[in-house]
Amino acid sequence: MPKTPEDWLEEVSPKERSTGIFKVFLGYAPGVGKTYNMLSEAIRRRSRGEDVVIGIVETHGRKGIADLASELEQVPRKKIEYKGTVFEEMDLDAIFVRNPRVVLVDELAHTNIPGSTHRKRYEDVLALMDAKMEELSAVNVQHLESIAPTVAAITGIKIRETVPDWVLQHAREIVMVDLTPEALQNRMKRGEVYHSEKVDLALKNFFRRGNLIALRELALRQVAEQVDRSLETYLVQKDIQDLWPVRERLAVCFSSNPRAQYLIARAARMARRMDAELYAIYVDLGQDTSEKDQNSLNANIHFSESLGAKVVKLKGKDVSTATAEFVREKHVTQVIFDRSAVEGWRKYLYMTAIHRFLRDAPAVDVHIVTQEVD
Repeated sequence: MPKTPEDWLEEVSPKERSTGIFKVFLGYAPGVGKTYNMLSEAIRRRSRGEDVVIGIVETHGRKGIADLASELEQVPRKKIEYKGTVFEEMDLDAIFVRNPRVVLVDELAHTNIPGSTHRKRYEDVLALMDAKMEELSAVNVQHLESIAPTVAAITGIKIRETVPDWVLQHAREIVMVDLTPEALQNRMKRGEVYHSEKVDLALKNFFRRGNLIALRELALRQVAEQVDRSLETYLVQKDIQDLWPVRERLAVCFSSNPRAQYLIARAARMARRMDAELYAIYVDLGQDTSEKDQNSLNANIHFSESLGAKVVKLKGKDVSTATAEFVREKHVTQVIFDRSAVEGWRKYLYMTAIHRFLRDAPAVDVHIVTQEVD
């Protein structure tokens, strides 16, 4: 039975890895040097005595790529006839027979010709990993399933071949192969990416400077998210309770009260200024049972999501304890609470709850936002 995405994600950080290691070279556009860097690493590893083969590498007529590929053993491709034409695909069965330690598999999002073992090339990679081989692969950010629609909106070009995001989440390492847009355009003009007759058209369309800047930012953010996940996994594995504030994470606590939208909006503005991840936390104390409360709660949830917050619903006996546990678990660095301008015993209860949170939570910054009561 084939593995589901959940099965593969279960193995992202196992204590003893039962599959091969997966490394991805990520670029923001063709020509930045993904395949070149992948081949260069493979040659270095072979020089250290590792058994390395090319499963498939696409040269696209680039001499530098072809020269590097010629230095490595290549598993012959499989010829498949489809609708009267013969196509060449990676020969998965031949790689299994050869059984190397490291396999190079270019263009991760590629769709295989009908008649191949799998429909997509990333499925071939997962099968090789199951056989405990290490994979080096390359892909551009526009081919990630969640990013392809954004790229289409930016460039006006629909991305037809995609790879699910969870596949890259399984990668042990993602290497961002970077090049400034200006340097990539110069490489284009020198004919190092496409044949000269295609260069002018490409520079006026997909390779416009604005497009390249946007694609580069998407790729950088993708790698940053991967690094963030790796750090969080490390902190959990090592049971590190202290905060390592390498990136700001904000949490705002909201209720079913319609006035909470002011608080959420303030938190969203703070998060944007710091380029921070934002959690909107609702602690269910079992009190919002009326239809009116549920309607206003749902409105606050939708408002939070519209501002880019990750909504988290917790259950607990009190807000401070539940929030403190969440802050510790997710390594939140700043927490935002609401304080209506109340007096008397309500003010005392509020201050007691804040003190309880400060007692139970790790060392985080706490912001109190005051609103006037109508």
